[in-house]
Amino acid sequence: MQKLDHLDRRILTILQRTAGLSLEELGEEVGLSRNAVWRRVKVLEETGVIRGRVALLDPELLGLGLTVFMMIRTDRHTADWLDTFAEATRDMPEILGAYRMTGDLDYLVRARVADVRAYDRLYRALVARVDLHDVSASFVMEELKETTALPL
Repeated sequence: MQKLDHLDRRILTILQRTAGLSLEELGEEVGLSRNAVWRRVKVLEETGVIRGRVALLDPELLGLGLTVFMMIRTDRHTADWLDTFAEATRDMPEILGAYRMTGDLDYLVRARVADVRAYDRLYRALVARVDLHDVSASFVMEELKETTALPL
C-alpha cells in the first residue's frame, strides 16, 4: 500500500472528480505550486496509484441505456477454462466488469447494452466462446449510485 499524506489524498480526490484540471488549477485547489503538484502527481503515476485518466461518458446519450448483471455458474474450474473466460470477457466491449465470486455464484459480470435484444446478442456471443453451466441475468431498473471515485 502506498503511503499518502493529506496533500496526496486531496490531489487524488480532486483528480477523481475532474482529471482534466491544469497543474496550475490543481495547485490552487490544494495550495501548492505548479511544480510541487507536478512532482506529486508524477510519483502517484509512477507508483501505480494513478493507473490512468479517462473521460466518463453518459451511457444513455450513447444508446447504452441498459445495465445488466450476469450471474454465472460453471462446473469447470481449470486454469485453461479460466483463461478462456477471462479472455472472452476482456474482448467484449459491452462487458465492463467480470469478477470471480465466493458463495453460490462463480462469476458476476456487469455489462452495458442498448436493450434486451443487445443483451441477447452478448449472451449468445459469450456462450459461443465459453462453456458455461448456468447463466442468469438481472437488469437494472434504476441506478441509485454509480461512481468511479474511491473513498479517500
